[in-house]
Amino acid sequence: MALQSAPRYVFFTKGVGKHKEALSSFELALRDAKINRFNLVTVSSIVPPGCKQLSRDQGVDMLKSGEIVFLVLARNSTNESHRLVASSIGVAIPANPTEYGFLAEHHSFGQTDEEAGEYAEDLAATMLATTMGIPFDINADWDEREQVFKSSGRIIKTTNVTQSAIGDRNLWTSVVTAAVFVP
Repeated sequence: MALQSAPRYVFFTKGVGKHKEALSSFELALRDAKINRFNLVTVSSIVPPGCKQLSRDQGVDMLKSGEIVFLVLARNSTNESHRLVASSIGVAIPANPTEYGFLAEHHSFGQTDEEAGEYAEDLAATMLATTMGIPFDINADWDEREQVFKSSGRIIKTTNVTQSAIGDRNLWTSVVTAAVFVP
């Protein structure tokens, strides 16, 4: 068996699915995210050094149907009418391209896209900052910590991809967000 090398590219995607069956709802969310035709293998939360970001369409076009694809996946679902569900992937990329970055998955109920996205972004940035030894006040709010992280000059980018949806009566509602790695 050949050894798997670190992926060279990553793309971000999100989707929503609604169906009377939970599994079908999840499948429809994967379809909406355009990653349903791959064999998905979830991995932990490291962005390899030098990994370049692609658009979703570029990334999907580089993969073949049935291919084993590694990804960081956040998912959530509900069958409760009017319940707000969210899934988010936070991203933190170091300024030095020889260092690795972090991805953080977050799944929540009752949070808007903005709330869930900021939470996931904060998680990723905090994990990266602690591995880099950047001093910060853990009790400060996200906006304050974000300024400390970015002003250090060691974290170049933080962002998130987030999907939320409101549950419908008699249907499962699923949301997915993913960071998909491309060899």
